[in-house]
Amino acid sequence: MSDFLYENGERIRREVLGEEYVKNSTAATDAFSEPVRAFAIKHLWGDIWDRPGLDRRSRSIINLALMTAMNRPTELKIHIRAALNNGLTREEISEVFLQCALYCGIPAGSESTRVAKQLFAELDG
Repeated sequence: MSDFLYENGERIRREVLGEEYVKNSTAATDAFSEPVRAFAIKHLWGDIWDRPGLDRRSRSIINLALMTAMNRPTELKIHIRAALNNGLTREEISEVFLQCALYCGIPAGSESTRVAKQLFAELDG
């Protein structure tokens, strides 16, 4: 079963995050970081992201809100790209950050908006 979860996780990860991100992430992995990476691929991507209860768009919205609330800009950038890959528009992403600004505070919503603007500029450049 664990081989299935890992293979399934790699497939979903590539679909959600994109081939280039996965390639770069894999290349940056060493013996120290491999256990965390393998755990995430199996359980986060291979299990949770494949559950039927929520679609990928909904999971992306949740992740954007969570990364904003926890002030995790590096992970947020990854999940903004994933949200775009999962069909969210830039306007919908902005709305997520606006709602987070109300519940998590203006600094959290503002920081997430800055991270998104930087990523959008990279994508448009």
